[in-house]
Amino acid sequence: MVSCQRFALPWIAGVLLNCSGLPAQIKPVPNVVVITVDTLRADHLGCYGYKQIRTPNIDALAADSARFERAYTPVPVTLPAHTVIFTGTYPMLSGMHDFSGNKLNPGQPTLASILKQDGYTTGAVIGSAVLDSRFGLNQGFDFYYDHFDFNRLQESNLDEMERPGNMVADESLRWLGKNHQSKFFLWMHLYDPHYPYRPPAPYSERYKDRPYDGEIAFADAQVGRLITYLKANGLYRNTLIVLTGDHGESLGEHGEKTHGFFIYNATLHVPVIIHLPGSASAKVVSEMASLADLMPTILQVLKLDVPSQVQGRSLLPLMAARKKPQESRNLYAETFLPRLHFNWSELRAVETERYHFIDAPRPELYDLSADPGEKENLYPQKKAVAEELHARLAALIGEYSAGKELAQEAGLDPALMERLKSLGYAGFSGGGDPTISNRSLPDPKDRIQTYELVSDAIAESQRGEYRSSTEKLAAALKTEPDSVPVHYLLGLDYYRLREFPQAVEELQHVLQLSPDYSLAAFNLGLAYARTGDFDHAIQTLTHALDLDSTNFSAAYNLGAAYSQKQMVPEAVAAFRQTIAIAPQYAPGHRALGELLLYRGQVDEALAELRRSADLDPRDAGIHAALAKALAAKGLNAEANEEMRKAQQSRPQ
Repeated sequence: MVSCQRFALPWIAGVLLNCSGLPAQIKPVPNVVVITVDTLRADHLGCYGYKQIRTPNIDALAADSARFERAYTPVPVTLPAHTVIFTGTYPMLSGMHDFSGNKLNPGQPTLASILKQDGYTTGAVIGSAVLDSRFGLNQGFDFYYDHFDFNRLQESNLDEMERPGNMVADESLRWLGKNHQSKFFLWMHLYDPHYPYRPPAPYSERYKDRPYDGEIAFADAQVGRLITYLKANGLYRNTLIVLTGDHGESLGEHGEKTHGFFIYNATLHVPVIIHLPGSASAKVVSEMASLADLMPTILQVLKLDVPSQVQGRSLLPLMAARKKPQESRNLYAETFLPRLHFNWSELRAVETERYHFIDAPRPELYDLSADPGEKENLYPQKKAVAEELHARLAALIGEYSAGKELAQEAGLDPALMERLKSLGYAGFSGGGDPTISNRSLPDPKDRIQTYELVSDAIAESQRGEYRSSTEKLAAALKTEPDSVPVHYLLGLDYYRLREFPQAVEELQHVLQLSPDYSLAAFNLGLAYARTGDFDHAIQTLTHALDLDSTNFSAAYNLGAAYSQKQMVPEAVAAFRQTIAIAPQYAPGHRALGELLLYRGQVDEALAELRRSADLDPRDAGIHAALAKALAAKGLNAEANEEMRKAQQSRPQ
C-alpha cells in the first residue's frame, strides 16, 4: 500500500497525487486547453455576478474551477495581450506593444514551443487576422489555423478578417477528433465580442439592445461545444483548461467606446478561470493576478521547467492557499496606441490592492476600494501616495526591461493594413520611439474625442461612406492640423472618391510630416498614376520600395507605370521583382508574361502565363492572355481551349 499526504483543501486534492490508497499507477499526462475570448469584460459574465446575460457554459466551467476575481491584462490590445499570455513576459521584454508593427522573436520561448518540445501535439484555431502567423504567435504549433487572405487590395470584406465562433469551434473539434488520442495542447481563440457587435440569431434578438452581450452569449455557446466534446470523449477530467479574456471593453466609460486607448479597469479587468485536472470543485481567488502568470501556472501544473525569461509567477499557490498571502502585488499596465499611431503620450500604470496610478502628462490616482469605476482622480489630494506609486511603476519598468526589446519588425504590406482597418484598427504610423517617454506630448485624455472621431471615420470608410468619413477627418484636423494618420486617411478617402488631385495633396502632406512612411509613399504613387503623372508615380513607388522591400504591390504598380511610359525593360524588371517578393501573386506573373510576349520571348511568356493560370484559374483575362501566347507558339488546340475557359470564367 502506498501512504500519501492528504491536502488540507479537498478542492485541490488529487491534482498532483493519487491518494486513493490503491497501488500507485502511472497517471496520464494532462492535456492542455487554452480558450481566449477576445474583448471579454469579467463583469459581463454570469459567474462574475452579471445578471443580464446567460453564459451557462462558462459558468459551469467556473463551478469546476478556480475563478480569479481580480485578474488583469498588462495591455488592452489583442496581439500584445496574447503575447503576454503565451510568453509570460511583458512588452518591455518581448517588444510587442502594438497590433501590427512587430513580430515575436523566434528565439523567445512560448507555451506552445515548450509543450511541443515535451512531446505534446499542438494546435491553434484563430478567430481574427490580428493574430495571423506573420506576427509570430504560431511558434511551436504543429497546426495553426489562421488562413486569412490579405491579397485582395481593393476589397474591405470583414469576413476576410475574422471568422465567427461557430467556425472556430468547428475547426477546433475537427482537430481534436484527429489528435485527442495523444497528449495535446489546443488554443481556441474566439473573437466575437470584439467590435463591431453583430451577434447571430437567436442572440441578435435576445440581446437586441445589448449586442456586446449577445456576442458574449454566442461565444459561450462555442465554449460549451468544446467542453461537451471533452466530456463525451473522457478527456475533461484529465485536461488543464484555462479560459480568459485578453482585455475588456470600455463601452463608453471615460469616453472610450472600445479599447486600447486608455488603461482603466474597464479594459484591463479580465476573467480568468483555471480548471485543474481531476478537480470538480469551485474556488474563488481574490488575490490579484496578471495574464503574465498563466504560462508559468500551466508549466508548474505540468511539472515542466519555467524559462528564465518568464516574468509572471505561478498562480498555483494562490489556488491552494487557505489564507491570503502577506505580500501584495504591483501589477503593470500600458498602452502605446496613442503614441505609436497619433504621436500623443503613451500611458503606463501600476495597480495595487487599493490604488490604481496612471502615469500621464496629467497623472491620475484612483482609490479602487471607494471608487471602482475610477471616476474621481485623487492625484491633487494624494500626491504623496501618487509619488510612491510612481516610484513603484518605475521599478517595475526597470525590472521587466532587459535592454533591447526582442521583437522583430513585421512587414506592413498594404493588403494587411487595409484588412486591419476593416476591424477598426488604425493601421498607420504617426509616433516615435515607444521606449522613450515625452511628457510634452498631448495627454490622451485631451484627445479622446478626436480619437473617437477618427475611429468613426475609419468605420464609415470601411462601409463605403467616404464623403461622411472625410467630413469627420476634416473636423479632426481642427484639433490636430499636422496629424499624420488623419491626413493619411483623408488621402485614402479622396482616392476612393476618385478625387485624385486631393488625394495627392493629402499624401504629399503626410510625407512632409513623416518622410519614411512607406505606405503613404505607396498610396501617393498610386494617386499620381491615377492623375496621369507617371513620372512622379515611378519616382514615388521606387521610394516606397526603398522604404519597404516587401511591398510586392508597389513593385507591381511600378511595372504598370513603366509600361504606360513604354519603358519595357524597366517594366519587366519591376514585374520580376513583384513575383520574387510574392511568388503566389497571379497578376504579377500575368503582367510579366504579357510583356515578355510583347518582346517576342514566347517560351518564357508561356511559362509565366501558365503559372498565372494555375494560381488564379477563374480569371478570364489570364486565360485570354495565355491563349494569345499559345497561338503565337502555334499551339492552336490549346489556345482554343484557353479561349473557351476565358469565356466561361469570371471577367477580369
